[in-house]
Order: sequence, then structure tokens, then C-alpha cells
Amino acid sequence: MRLAKIADGLRIASGTVALPWRFPLNAEATVNLRRHRRRAVAAILLCLAACKEPPGPRYVPDAENMERGLAAIERTGCAACHEIPGIDWPEGRLGPSLRGFDDIGLIAGAVPNTPENLAAFVRNAPAVKPGSTMPAMPLSEEESRDVAAYLYGLDDE
Repeated sequence: MRLAKIADGLRIASGTVALPWRFPLNAEATVNLRRHRRRAVAAILLCLAACKEPPGPRYVPDAENMERGLAAIERTGCAACHEIPGIDWPEGRLGPSLRGFDDIGLIAGAVPNTPENLAAFVRNAPAVKPGSTMPAMPLSEEESRDVAAYLYGLDDE
């Protein structure tokens, strides 16, 4: 019924539709339109900026580094907070799952996901991302690189 009332108000002539109401097209309306367009462009740019970068060459860690990384993860108790493939217990739920870690774009939503950044984050998360709830871990630089190697070397299951 409502559609019929709207249709009655439209006049169709030679392929155009004349609307019975008017849109003010004064200077103020043009400025408002420009402001909305600028906001739309800004929103699109923000969305594009949040996209992850195209993948570079895939990092393939050494098996020995992965083995040492798993040992360091078990020793420091990372699985108390994180679900980590290859560790059956405990299955932490406080922190994010580390399954498929090499496929995420940003570490903790803050820094690009590279082996170097991951090693630094694992060793001292609050220094990399102030306010992080993950504590600094008692790991050497080599151990943190091994932990990164383990996480990067996991097959996505």
C-alpha cells in the first residue's frame, strides 16, 4: 500500500523520473556532501591500512631451532596461557591461540609479524607493545628466536 502511494507521486517522462520532493542543492548542501565524501574516503583508507601486507618469502625454520623452541616453550610454561599445537596440556585460554601464527599480519595487533619482531615480543612483550598483558619471559635472545622458529614452523592443522 505504501509503495503504491510513493509510485503515485512519481512522474515518469521519456526515461527519467521526476521526484515530487526537492533536494536543496545550495552551497551548504554541497559543503556537506564534500564533507561526507571526505569521511568516506578516510574510512576506506583506514580499512586499507589495516590490511596485512602481501606475503613475502616464507620463513622456513631449521628443525633443530624448532626442537629447541618447543623445549623453551615447555620450560617457560607458555601453554598455561596459550593453546599451542604440539603441546597437549595445559591448553591455556587466557592468551590467543598460537595455531597458524605465521599467517597473521600483526603481532598483538601492534607490530608486523616477522621472525625478528616475534622473537623480540616473546622475550619482552611490554617493551614491544606497552600495556601488553603478556609478561616479559626469562628467555635469551637465542631462545626467543627458537620459540619464533617453532611457531613459524608449525603446519596449519
